[in-house]
Amino acid sequence: MRKLYFLLAILCTQHSFGQLTQAPDGGNKKAWIGERIGITDVSIQYDRPAVKGREGKVWGALVPYGFSDLGFGTSKRAPWRAGANENTVISFSEDVKVEGKDLPAGKYGFHIAFYPDQCTLIFSRNYTSWGSFFYDSTEDVLRVPVKQLAQDKSTEWLKYEFEDEKPNSATIALYWEKWKIPFTVSVDYVSQQLASYRRELRTDKGFNSDAWVQAAQFCLQNNTNLQEALQWSDYAINGVFVGETNFATLTTKAQVLERLGKTTEADALMKQALPMGNEVQIHNYARQLLKQKKTKEAFEAFKMNYDKHPDNFTTNMGMTRAYSATGNYKEALKYAQKALLQAPDPGNKVSVEKVVEMLKEGKDNVN
Repeated sequence: MRKLYFLLAILCTQHSFGQLTQAPDGGNKKAWIGERIGITDVSIQYDRPAVKGREGKVWGALVPYGFSDLGFGTSKRAPWRAGANENTVISFSEDVKVEGKDLPAGKYGFHIAFYPDQCTLIFSRNYTSWGSFFYDSTEDVLRVPVKQLAQDKSTEWLKYEFEDEKPNSATIALYWEKWKIPFTVSVDYVSQQLASYRRELRTDKGFNSDAWVQAAQFCLQNNTNLQEALQWSDYAINGVFVGETNFATLTTKAQVLERLGKTTEADALMKQALPMGNEVQIHNYARQLLKQKKTKEAFEAFKMNYDKHPDNFTTNMGMTRAYSATGNYKEALKYAQKALLQAPDPGNKVSVEKVVEMLKEGKDNVN
């Protein structure tokens, strides 16, 4: 009798003990994939079922059309769980748009209602349930219709991939058997980046002038938020315990002033900044002037750099660019041929060789 009681106790309590780690039931593979769009982290955790010889019997059979009673759990109208086993979970660290529709930052249970001509993507605030057996439509945060695409090649193991990546968007595609289900996730990268800078500049990261320069330079690169960029660039110079007067801080503020049309103030700052610049800083600044079609100012900067650091690869290439921009290809060629002999690596040598050939033909191909 004592043995029977002991056996019953084991049977009643066996589920309270931790399970040993093993592969998921049915051979499905656990998987995760993620990517950063702008500064937004996007990740997907899912289980990968295999076709296992069921070609032509996946969509509409193994994966029922629309919503169905799965015979277990509380849901009588359950969509597909977009994978196998537990919920497929998709998370976004910042607010996003899915197919142009707003979706707040957070974790979501991801489901798909599949039909012959299109799919409905479902993002549920419930991401902890097992599959879609307990799906509740009142927990939906967003539904989005998309078109699935037929594929020539069959994908054995279900997978998600990031495709068509751009600075502020990417396409997430589910592949399984001969179907692809794509949807676009986009972010307001510039606004999110600015909001991030505002937060971080108030932390210990803001105790360095470089951080304020970085934020202001972002505004310049994206031609946005210039008044705040002026404040940031000024703080990089004059901020208590933070500000520094150097080439980077002065030129950043000068560039913001220039963009705001305050040319006289910008020129005065640049005259102060140039003597502080090192060889590479001045060279890069002169190249920026060339891109802005400020040929005279660029020539003066290249020449000043050459006078401070004569006859090396960087400054010889600077003078090549300076003379080429003014149309004096003969003089530009002299400096280019000097730079060719000083090329620090094969890649640079090939690039300079192309410049030499173009200058011999009387063409300006230097930027």
